[in-house]
Amino acid sequence: MEALAAAVAAARACTLCADLPLGPRPVLRLSATARLLIVGQAPGTKVHATGIPWNDPSGDRLRLWLGMARDEFYDESRIAILPTGLCYPGRLPKGGDAPPRPVCAPLWHPRLMPLLPSVRLTLLVGSYAQAFALGQGAMTGRVQRFRDYLPQRIPLPHPSWRTVGWEARNPWFAAEVLPALRAAVAAALACGTASPARAPAARYPHR
Repeated sequence: MEALAAAVAAARACTLCADLPLGPRPVLRLSATARLLIVGQAPGTKVHATGIPWNDPSGDRLRLWLGMARDEFYDESRIAILPTGLCYPGRLPKGGDAPPRPVCAPLWHPRLMPLLPSVRLTLLVGSYAQAFALGQGAMTGRVQRFRDYLPQRIPLPHPSWRTVGWEARNPWFAAEVLPALRAAVAAALACGTASPARAPAARYPHR
């Protein structure tokens, strides 16, 4: 726990990307007892302002997918949240948030992941999280083949407003993925201690 606390403190103090439009403000929530790990993309402006991950409409949609109340979602003792980019990356010239800074995840994930021994399930939310953890590939195809990644991981689309249209075009997501997602999350959060065999779920074994 001391090692994790020191690593989290170091991550929160990171100023590597001091040139960011709103300045660096790393946002993450980790605990050695967390059993579910949510790896997202990067904070938006509201998350940057509040310092609370997924504290925006995308977070509301993610909690809806999970069937999870806000207080349960923010129980840090059970749920860890680690974005691919810890800080708000700014805007693209033509609109929309910029992608996570490519230096961030390679710097911090290898240091933080091994300190999460109780994680049983990792959600890879969005194409950037999936690309870092799994390598390059099509997001929709990965989500459709979610069973290939169980029991350790589940790839999900990013729950932004753009996903509303994507969900309408892909009705299998609500019919097949969401029930399996909720069941897997419930199993991961069930009482008991995670076995050592489950722990590598958070460590991206392909790398």
